[in-house]
Amino acid sequence: MREYLLTLCITAAVTYLLTGPVRKFAIVAGAMPEIRARDVHREPTPRLGGIAMFFGLCAGLLVADHLTNLNEVFAKSNEPRALLSGAALIWLIGVLDDKFEIDALIKLGGQMIAAGVMVMQGLTILWLPVPGVGSVALTQWQGTLLTVALVVITINAVNFVDGLDGLASGMVCIAAGAFFLYAYRIWYSYGIEAAAPATLFSAILMGMCLGFLPHNMHPARIFMGDSGSMLIGLVLAAGAISITGQIDPDALKLFAGSEKAAVHQTVPVYIPLLLPLTIIAVPAADLISAIVRRTWRGQSPFAADRGHLHHRLLEIGHSHSRAVWIMYFWSALIAFGSLAYSVNSASMWIVLGVVFLSAIGLVLLLLPRFTPRAPMWAQAFVPPRYRRRRRSVVAEPVEEVEQRTPVAVGVAGVNGATALGARSRVPERRKAESSR
Repeated sequence: MREYLLTLCITAAVTYLLTGPVRKFAIVAGAMPEIRARDVHREPTPRLGGIAMFFGLCAGLLVADHLTNLNEVFAKSNEPRALLSGAALIWLIGVLDDKFEIDALIKLGGQMIAAGVMVMQGLTILWLPVPGVGSVALTQWQGTLLTVALVVITINAVNFVDGLDGLASGMVCIAAGAFFLYAYRIWYSYGIEAAAPATLFSAILMGMCLGFLPHNMHPARIFMGDSGSMLIGLVLAAGAISITGQIDPDALKLFAGSEKAAVHQTVPVYIPLLLPLTIIAVPAADLISAIVRRTWRGQSPFAADRGHLHHRLLEIGHSHSRAVWIMYFWSALIAFGSLAYSVNSASMWIVLGVVFLSAIGLVLLLLPRFTPRAPMWAQAFVPPRYRRRRRSVVAEPVEEVEQRTPVAVGVAGVNGATALGARSRVPERRKAESSR
């Protein structure tokens, strides 16, 4: 555990220290796109934060290779090298997209090629645990197709959710934390060495996200861009592939009996990691809803819009920071709820706890739609948003007079916005007060 924590801290430190220089480089390189219709930030912000995250990944792998116990992961498995190869390719595609905004189909092809590179080096799904059947061995083509599909789904799920400051990095950090605890439990408690690469990947992924978060929290000084979102999505998918498709479920020996019984009992543990939809359930739900919504409208599934979950939270009335923390809450609830259920699936307290926390999450989610108003006697003791608004009696006749006598363009003392459009309410109130 000490070596894993050291690797995590080194990765986080390198990512954090490099993000500042990378920000200056992004400004000089012109990687500051203009504000788009779907963006929620108000000022152009540099991208290319994935450069610092990639070098943090390289530093973490380099440190782990020189540690006593973690060095065995590199000696006995080729998965770290496969991860580095795929990560370098997907990172390069992301950097080009952050600078030149390449076509979506080209990015999709690059994602598939990066997944294929990892498959060629041994990071692939070999078998699946199926309920009531046992471990089903996959052919080379089946394993390759399933691995590529898992990588592409995870990368795009993380990329789609990267719409608010600190949202993607925080959610992936939460998912990596739950994933690390699960993989470490299989590696340490059951002595299965095949789970060591996934544990290492999760520790490095947490370090990448934790090192970048201080620069990316609202208001963000730099964005990770596609070079960062696709990179952390690939690392998360690599961990899921490593621990799900290359560990024989019968090797756990959690239950006595046949292999079928063991697999049937461990399905609540392995199915979430087979397709990590519970670990990244919120990004996956956002991805599916976006594809259905855009296809229904006759648009491309990769066309950008403002219909993502975080956009809807802002439309409901949540602030930027509160929307991010709500997404954090649901990600942590699903990820760690699945982790707790995998440890003790027979405990009713875990189910009740998840249900109770889900109810709290729904209340927090819908709170802006049910804003209470304090009574008149308590107006002075509550925040302004809970006070009852009083209508101005004098301001209404002034508005009628102004409507009858429109202001012509070019009148001295009138700016262009006021002359061409409706007057704002603030000047009207000031005029009404001065008339009194």
